Parts: sequence; C-alpha cells; structure tokens
Amino acid sequence: MWQEKAARGCGIRSLAVFILALGLIWSGPGWAESAVTGVRIGKHQDMTRFVLDLTEPVNHGIFMLADPYRVVIDLPEVAWRVPPEKNAKGVGLISGYRYGLFRPGTWRIVLDAAAPVRMKRVFLLEPRAGYGYRFVLDLENVTREVFLRELKAARPKVAANPMPRLGPLPEPARPAGKRVLVLDPGHGGVDPGARGRTGILEKTVTLAMAGEVKRQLEATNRYHVVLTRSRDMFLRLRERVAAARQFDADLFISLHADTIANPKIRGLSVYTLSEKASDKEAELLAAQANKADIIAGIDLTDENVEVANILIDLAQRETMNLSANFAGFLIEELRREVKVLHKSHRFAGFAVLKAPDVPAALVELGYLSNREEEKRLRSPAYRARLASAIVRAIDRYFSWKEALTRS
Repeated sequence: MWQEKAARGCGIRSLAVFILALGLIWSGPGWAESAVTGVRIGKHQDMTRFVLDLTEPVNHGIFMLADPYRVVIDLPEVAWRVPPEKNAKGVGLISGYRYGLFRPGTWRIVLDAAAPVRMKRVFLLEPRAGYGYRFVLDLENVTREVFLRELKAARPKVAANPMPRLGPLPEPARPAGKRVLVLDPGHGGVDPGARGRTGILEKTVTLAMAGEVKRQLEATNRYHVVLTRSRDMFLRLRERVAAARQFDADLFISLHADTIANPKIRGLSVYTLSEKASDKEAELLAAQANKADIIAGIDLTDENVEVANILIDLAQRETMNLSANFAGFLIEELRREVKVLHKSHRFAGFAVLKAPDVPAALVELGYLSNREEEKRLRSPAYRARLASAIVRAIDRYFSWKEALTRS
C-alpha cells in the first residue's frame, strides 16, 4: 500500500491519491461540467506517462485487471472533446486505449498494457505554462509474479464502492394496434466494437443505423420502436435481451458491423440462433431457481427441470422458426439494395438472440475492413437504403405472420 501526494513547489494540486496496490479506488462524485480535451502518452526512461487534459479537476477511480493486462480509469460522466483518433495508438507500456460511457454517471477509459505494470504515481496538475488541469498516471514495468501477487493482496483489503447498475428502462404502455420492435445498436461506450479503415467505430455505425431504422419505422405509424441505447453507452449483452422481454417485443433486431483480415471481402449477413446454442440455453433456463418469468404468460415455478426444459424448448423452437422466417425476408429485401454474402443466413449462439419468446435476428451490416463498404456505411443516404430494406422485411414478416394466424 502506498500514498501518492501532490509534489511540493511544482504547481501540483494538493491531492491525496490513495492506492492499495492495484486495488479499486473511488474518490467520490466529480464536477458535472468537466470535459476531457486531450490525451497524451509519453515514454520517460523507466516509465510510461498517460495524461488527460481537463477543463476542471475531477475525482477518479482506478484499478488493474489481468489476462490481458489493463488499467481502468473511471471518471464522473464528462464531456469527451478529444478529436477522433484513427487508432488510439499507445506508446511504451500502453499498447492502446479505448473509452466511453460505462454507465450513466461513469465515464471509463481502459488502457491496454503491453506487459504487467504497476501504478508508480497518480496526481493532478493545476493549470500552468499554457496547460489546463492535467490528470497524470505513471506506469512502470514489473514481473508477472509481482503483478499477480500485488493484485491478489489488494483484493481482500479493498471495500469496492460499487458503481450504480443500469436501471430498468421505463415501462411503456403498449401502444394500441402497434407492433413493438426493439432495435439494438451493437457495442457502445467503452466497448467500441470493430474499427474501420479510416478509424470509424462499429458502435458509431450501429447507433446511426438504428436511428435511421427507427425513424423510418415510426413514419409508417405501424410500429412502436425502442432502442436498447440511444447514445454512446455500454450495455451488457443480457441487459439488451432483458429490454426485449421487458417491452414485450414482437421482434428484436441487433445491428453490427464487422472487420476481417481480407480487405476484399464485403457483404451483409443475418444471424439467428443455432440449435446447439438453443439446447444449452434451454437447459440453463430450466435449472433457474426463479421460473416465473422465463416464458411470457407461463409460470414454471412448480414444474420440475425435465418438464420445464421441454416447455422452454418448445417455446424456443417456435421462436427460432419465426426468427428464421424473418431472416429470409430480410435477406431477400437487402439483396435488392446491396451485396450480401454467399451464405447470407448464418447460425450462431450470440447472447442477444437467446430470449426464448422473442423472435430475434442479428444483422451484420457489412465489413468496415473493406474500403468501399466502410465508405458506404458512413453515408446517411446508404444507411437510409439499408433501413428501407429492413422496414420492408419487417412489413413482410408481420403480414406473413398474420396470414399464418388466420389460416
């Protein structure tokens, strides 16, 4: 355990930064109007320095993670006014970094360490010599054995101050006569997803795409549309699925974009849940202690695991069939507008597809590693074309489903 105090006579803000070797620190609430205006990384002899330029002083939390080695810095929710970097490349012991809103009220920066590290110094500099406030973190290299020993020693000593969990989305009154769709822009916040050739991030593309699909769907006056996230914020995968079930969604669509080593490959694809993943999920759900809300409208509390498994499996099979039919309509409509992959309907065990009673599909909008496809996905006109195809597919799916019900 060590304590870093602000250096004397250097214009450094008197700041007690209390660190329990690699443990969690939380310094309390910060200033709501604070902004980060710059990020700098420098290599200085035996250490690597990470600097944030700030408009105001901020309190912070900081901790380490292993495998891979990471340094996590939590700030109050700040404005991020740093010009977008192509790669957010690192220097020295920092191989790269990423950032974003982790939860309402918490902005997170994750430093990817090239080796096991230790926090040598953490302090805040007051404005001087043409600079504003600066948060400074110095990292030094240690052996893996030292890193793990200090990490293990720190954990039981630190009473972690838990971050507030993302609260439930507001429960709406289901609009009369309208289908409810949940659109899920993939990634977000500190999880940027794939990075394109020009530096555009998957989380940015998916949020823009979801906004356009929502706009076009609501313009028909036939749908009530909910976004799992409406800004650049981190969400756990299960929270996304929970939103679909909480809103009693008729359809759940998760939007993504990918990268691949071969930059020549481009094209869209649609994923639905694989049978193998479905079987495993049914078993896990059947073993749950709370079985009152696994399948909408059916209370399995008094059923044994075997019976619950059968009922969940039946519900999930019906959901998978509906999902597959929607995927078929979607691929047909997308093919009218853009290039799709040869094997355009694919199957996987993505967590966001595992709601047992909500038909779901995951759309890979294309490859950001392909120059032409990335350029198109950056274009509002192109995204509007894709959205139009998705809306037509949704219309066809519900028309088909209604005809099926009447027959």
